[in-house]
Amino acid sequence: MSLSYMTGFGNSFETEALPGTLPQGRNSPQKCAYGLYAEQLSGSPFTAPRAQNERSWLYRIRPSVCHTGRFTPLPGGGWLSAPDHHHAALIGQMRWDPTPIPDKPTTFLGGVHTMTTAGDTQGQSGMAAHVYLITAPMVDECFYNADGEMMFVLQQGRLRFVTEFGIIAAEPCEIVVIPRGVTFRVEPLEGVARGYLCENYGAAFTLPERGPIGANCLANARDFKVPVAAYEDVERPVRLVVKWGGCFYETTIAQSPLDVVAWHGNYAPYKYDLRSFSPVGAISFDHPDPSIFTVLTSASETAGTANIDFVIFPERWAVAENTFRPPWYHRNIMSEFMGLIHGVYDAKPQGFVPGGMSLHNMMLPHGPDAEAFEHASNGEQKPVKLSNTLAFMFETRLPQHVSDYAARLPTLQDNYVDCWKGLKKHFNPAKP
Repeated sequence: MSLSYMTGFGNSFETEALPGTLPQGRNSPQKCAYGLYAEQLSGSPFTAPRAQNERSWLYRIRPSVCHTGRFTPLPGGGWLSAPDHHHAALIGQMRWDPTPIPDKPTTFLGGVHTMTTAGDTQGQSGMAAHVYLITAPMVDECFYNADGEMMFVLQQGRLRFVTEFGIIAAEPCEIVVIPRGVTFRVEPLEGVARGYLCENYGAAFTLPERGPIGANCLANARDFKVPVAAYEDVERPVRLVVKWGGCFYETTIAQSPLDVVAWHGNYAPYKYDLRSFSPVGAISFDHPDPSIFTVLTSASETAGTANIDFVIFPERWAVAENTFRPPWYHRNIMSEFMGLIHGVYDAKPQGFVPGGMSLHNMMLPHGPDAEAFEHASNGEQKPVKLSNTLAFMFETRLPQHVSDYAARLPTLQDNYVDCWKGLKKHFNPAKP
């Protein structure tokens, strides 16, 4: 099935699956075309400044009040929320090998496992980092998350997201963002799928300011893709699961809730190909801060301090002279959850493999392993293409607490901290 998309980030879009559905010059006419209902979905308060105001008008077969029922509590399984009062009391630098994909049918809702949590869903601040492991499609089942927006980082296997706003198909090296409150289901397109999921409790992701970089490079707005309207007119029972206040609830409704025939506005799901990111970097000397690789950011109430930064480390040229080119050793006020989509990460050539993860929490030191240090300190400094690599980072101002699940995973590398044992003492006060 060939899918169409509209392009741009934060645009005001309009799309209709049937001609003449969208009312002109008004949002809520006395009677909508085709006997539809008008409904507004707001992602921000009504009075938010225009630049931050997010809302879309949906023209649907039934209003959402008909897509609900008497909810009953549902165990969340491996999906946890902040604050996680049963988290493992662990600190230290941590790294995991890839989580094995189960050999039994597992849908998206059963395949999410929380690695870390930070902040508080009730206070709409912070995030959670999860892995997802999917081997089966959601059938007659839908989900929406009232606690936050969700960023899927695809690592293995293509996925189709069937949403109220239309259909998105994505492959590894792409991300898909589903806004808070948007109903959808997930279907693997290649049998199995594995990847990472950032659940953002705070302000919606937006493009970072470029500052002195100017008007171009990094993530360009034109490369973001939004689905066109596509609806389901399905009259059979559907299970609806909702995440609200850190808990899960379910109800059964008599029809598909994915029944939006047309919509317009700026609050919608989207996808982005990380290979479209245009990196900038040092072309003379020194190693710039990793913030130059920020794709999307979620702001906090403190200017310049992110609730979440989504950062990638893509293919690029390293050309700096008389410079230690890998990331320098550092301690940071931010907490960094990293994953590797494919290839090799230059600061950790061994032990950090595609599908793996690492956690370097706030003020815990980290940096290149001994092998990377020796190579970068002594190698010839000619231009080098860092190819076959794509790593990412969910970085937050809040400490990330490790879940019991993550702490007990057999894939947790007990010897990770040993990667720095080979760093030698080179100090010689007699030799500058």
